Amino acid sequence: MESIGRCLTLYGFIPRTLCAERVSSLMPGSLRGDGDPLDICVISERPIYRNEILVNARVIGGLPMCDHGEADDKIVAVIEDDPIWSKVDDISEMPQALIDRLMHYFLTYKLEPNKPQNVTIGNPYGFEHAASVIEAAIADYHEEFGANPEKRKIAT
Repeated sequence: MESIGRCLTLYGFIPRTLCAERVSSLMPGSLRGDGDPLDICVISERPIYRNEILVNARVIGGLPMCDHGEADDKIVAVIEDDPIWSKVDDISEMPQALIDRLMHYFLTYKLEPNKPQNVTIGNPYGFEHAASVIEAAIADYHEEFGANPEKRKIAT
């Protein structure tokens, strides 16, 4: 969990997704996907308790982050029963100051002294494009690991 200003955010990944060729093709200027599951940042104003391993969240958009030539989109969602954000359907409905804080966080959270910074974030995108990015990440995952990876046998 991170605090962006006074707003609480949960930062994790979407299971069974992979940022690879299809995700990269949706981001002009990227050379490839980052090879990781798709990142998600869930915004909330309500307390998140320790027993809430899973929360019901609704995707509202995303941030197109390119990290050293790799597509590393940040999907943005809100908790469905949040007292402030539950009515938001698209990232364009969020306060610009909150989006600016998210963008600043993702531009700076990996900074290392005396190392080149080659991270950019384009304009935030809404739900429709976020859905396309998620679908592409699911397709990249299926291509890499198959539709049902837990059913595959591992040689021992």
